[in-house]
Amino acid sequence: MVGRISMATRSELVGAIIERYRSCSRSNKRQILDEFVAVTGYHRKHAIRVLGRRETKPPRNRRQATRYGADVRQALVVLWEASDRLCSKRLKPLIPVLLPALERHGRLDVGAELRDKLLTVSAATMDRLLSEVRVVARGGQRRRAGMSSAVRRSVPIRTFGDWDDPLPGFVEVDFVAHSGASSSGSFVQTMVLTDIATGWTECVPVRSRDSSLVVGAIRQAQQLFPFPLLGVDFDNDSAFMNELVVCWCRSQGLEVTRSRAYRKNDQAWVEQKNGAIVRRLVGYGRFVGAEATASLARLYDVVRLHGNLFQPSFKLREKTRIGARVIKRYHPPVPPAARVLAHPNVAMADKERLSRVLDSEDPVMLFAAIRAAQDDLGKRVDRRGLNAKLEEPAVIDLQRFAANLETAWQTGEKRATHRRPYRRTKPYPKRGHMLDPFEAQILVWLEADPAISAAAVLERLMNADPSRFTLKSARTVQKAVKVWRAEITGQIILGGDWMKSLATSPPAAAGGDVAHLAVAQLGNNLR
Repeated sequence: MVGRISMATRSELVGAIIERYRSCSRSNKRQILDEFVAVTGYHRKHAIRVLGRRETKPPRNRRQATRYGADVRQALVVLWEASDRLCSKRLKPLIPVLLPALERHGRLDVGAELRDKLLTVSAATMDRLLSEVRVVARGGQRRRAGMSSAVRRSVPIRTFGDWDDPLPGFVEVDFVAHSGASSSGSFVQTMVLTDIATGWTECVPVRSRDSSLVVGAIRQAQQLFPFPLLGVDFDNDSAFMNELVVCWCRSQGLEVTRSRAYRKNDQAWVEQKNGAIVRRLVGYGRFVGAEATASLARLYDVVRLHGNLFQPSFKLREKTRIGARVIKRYHPPVPPAARVLAHPNVAMADKERLSRVLDSEDPVMLFAAIRAAQDDLGKRVDRRGLNAKLEEPAVIDLQRFAANLETAWQTGEKRATHRRPYRRTKPYPKRGHMLDPFEAQILVWLEADPAISAAAVLERLMNADPSRFTLKSARTVQKAVKVWRAEITGQIILGGDWMKSLATSPPAAAGGDVAHLAVAQLGNNLR
């Protein structure tokens, strides 16, 4: 049986016999080949190819010209930061929209050559250029609801595969709870509405799960969408599946449907936005009260414009199942606003109104407002709204924020909503030190004799209180004496007493001996 040998040994064996194999006769080659196959375990045909190959010339060292230099990388960093650090596949289709907007508002100044490079750079090249930047930048129980409600039975079920490319206006609706680590009590929730056809998403904060507040949030979302709503698809939450909400939606001419119980993939469109928008921007903290609700509303007022106008998203084109394998194909990523403007079933008046909004909004100003709203919201994480102080929103220094886009990646993540401050659960009192009652006496001993050792101090303490101090207290006394001696020495140096003692020293001790003695005395005091 052939024993296993390493690849390095095989290479050495080939180098040792390859010249002899090439120069010998046919019969000798057969013998060498038999032994080589027996030792290495190679197939005979593979062994013939290994021993018969010719040396190839080493490849020439061709230095490829660098097309995308530091200027392209620096501009990409600004575009990447202004887009809230999108992936390259989503950033590439955004550049033709984001770059003119930044130039129009004076946030980025590029030449014609650099602009052409930014418009033609591939997603893989952007990954390579931004790889180091990204490395630096990176530093519950389900509640079962009763399923026998008459209102719930009256709402038809719609699964993920039942949409069949609907018109703009059919939205999926879901709640995101800002309850923190505990779901008890009342807390703020975010109602997320995502349009199936365009991906347009609206977020509305709701202070509690009251049915009237849910109706008010849907009415508010109707005014925010750039097109009229045609239908709503809820989950089986009792906040939606009640007579007030369902009857009101039907009275508004909205088609009401629901997903299956415990099948979150039936609402895959809105479930994806729950994590990509709400959790990504707000985090998992607990928010309670009217002030936290108002802070969330200020954040979502800016997020809706920044996300729907300047944030590309993927849209599923088809899904094919081959056995257990599922193949998904997507449309090119574009912002939801572009899908609204390109859809033939959206009214021209709605498109013109959206175009005016798209031309007037500054992406950097929106991004700066998002960060300011997150900072304000971060102050309210896990805090009760009863005793919270009403603070004025911080003033945004837009010029400084825009100039900081090139270097913001160096400081890592900046979302205040994701920074959880440490708070002690109990105010533990500090225990007193065993030397506290004797501190004044020890300081007197040190002032009278700065060269006194810690062992001598311990001996005096043992004589004063034998029940408290023993030889085991030596290390404790050494630490305390070292700190107090350093403090006394510092006071002497800063107060000038040491220099005065040198000035008043007798003439016979002047010169190098005085300096030597002073330094030696200072060294002893510091020990």
